[in-house]
Amino acid sequence: MAKNKLKKFNQYESFPNTFDARNLLKGKWHTEVFKNTNPITVEIACGRGEYVIGLAKLYPERNFVGVDVKAARMWEGAKLAMENNLPNVAFIRIQIDFLKEYFAPREVDEIWITFPDPQPQKPREKQRLTSPRFLGDYFEILGVNKNINLKTDSDMFFKYTLEKIEPINTQIKELLFNIDEKEDLQEELKITTYYERKWRESNIPIKYLQFQFI
Repeated sequence: MAKNKLKKFNQYESFPNTFDARNLLKGKWHTEVFKNTNPITVEIACGRGEYVIGLAKLYPERNFVGVDVKAARMWEGAKLAMENNLPNVAFIRIQIDFLKEYFAPREVDEIWITFPDPQPQKPREKQRLTSPRFLGDYFEILGVNKNINLKTDSDMFFKYTLEKIEPINTQIKELLFNIDEKEDLQEELKITTYYERKWRESNIPIKYLQFQFI
């Protein structure tokens, strides 16, 4: 297993659509990576890249960046992007804590957070991806009137997020406690990941929240 992870790590570093902490791309994603001015969507903690790949197929007129710390996971998404000839997809291996060091203010046009670790233990609250410190980072790289999308199986994490955005200048655009109950579900919410399929098999409702800073 360790050898397989090492092999994927080495291959990840050799792919043309992958980057890491050594690549100082802050303010340069349009000019040096995608070489266009199309809007940039970032998926936080993208794992295998299933969602970012699905979004890139739906919206070829947009650019997509998957962010995670584990190269062996993102290897799958990067490889799939090349196999599907998706030049609008890139991946960067960094700690989410340093997001502001790799994206300039208002350089990003949309954020997706799909099935994050809810970090249920109270001492781990600061690691939740919608904790105040992360929300502050998202605001800096997004600015106002740009969507943040959260898709999760966790009731606790969903409630926590709603509590944290309520006292700050945000506007909820869509709130679904079970996406399967909505008629005419938008295509981007039909994308499924390994974890979503896992929770669906257990009949756990999938929740969705879209909000903006205002």
